[in-house]
Amino acid sequence: MVPDPAASTTPAPSRTQVFARRLATFVILWSAVLAALFCAGPAFSNYFFLGVMVALSAIGLREFYALAEQRGLVCFKAWGMVGGALLMISTFVYSSGEFGREMPPSKVNDFETSILVVLVLGVCLRQLFAPRNPAGLPAIAVTLLGLLYVPWLLNFLQKIHFFYQANANGRYYLLYFILVTKCSDTGAYVVGTLLGRHKLIPRLSPGKTWEGLAGALAVATGASAAFAALAGPHLVGMTFLHSIILGLLLGGAAVVGDLIESMFKREAAVKDSGRLLPGMGGMLDLLDSLLFNAPLMYLYLRHILTHQ
Repeated sequence: MVPDPAASTTPAPSRTQVFARRLATFVILWSAVLAALFCAGPAFSNYFFLGVMVALSAIGLREFYALAEQRGLVCFKAWGMVGGALLMISTFVYSSGEFGREMPPSKVNDFETSILVVLVLGVCLRQLFAPRNPAGLPAIAVTLLGLLYVPWLLNFLQKIHFFYQANANGRYYLLYFILVTKCSDTGAYVVGTLLGRHKLIPRLSPGKTWEGLAGALAVATGASAAFAALAGPHLVGMTFLHSIILGLLLGGAAVVGDLIESMFKREAAVKDSGRLLPGMGGMLDLLDSLLFNAPLMYLYLRHILTHQ
């Protein structure tokens, strides 16, 4: 007896089910992280945060290299993974204050640049001693792009968390940043699903619409203004005007970050970067907007809100 293909095919989840899974995954993951940061002792919360950052970096970088391999590109995965962990851990050691006094942003950035120089030279040396690899240029380029795109951009979350400024608490800046960025993602998805008619960049992501972009900007800006009002003095330098500007900036940039990851996935001819997270896909699908927004938040925090 030949089985009926229609009977054995699992129906695709509806958009409502996909959204519910994404929302549940997001709430569980980030609630655990933020609860540990705010409820535990300083030493435990700092090391817990480091562990989360290293894990997110490693999983995201592995997915990025898998996308590159799917595209037929070669890379030095092991060196990239070790380099990413080294970058995260070294920044933690230098900026957290766990091994001495906290350093100002300029010192942290200089130290991070030194680590990046070592990683660039190290990857080039890796190819020098790999005579059987004829694709040296692509291998070096893909390996370094992965290091910059995932651990280096993600490292700005650490620099926000440990931001050195009198009377400032980086944890509130970090909470604000994650909340506004993810509200942008939610606004784009909900409004785009309900009202989306006009495609944004269909060659990269057929599901993204101009209506979704408007929803991202509106929800992110509203969340920014509301949280800034509630947090009050915990967000040093944050005024109503800054909350509106940052809401628009982070809301729009989050959509761009999502599109950039869609570009990578389109190149690799895959729908999701992985299957790690229910309803979301891979780790890069969770981090894409955060990766693009983190340096923007840090630069605004340092040069506009606090003038460091």
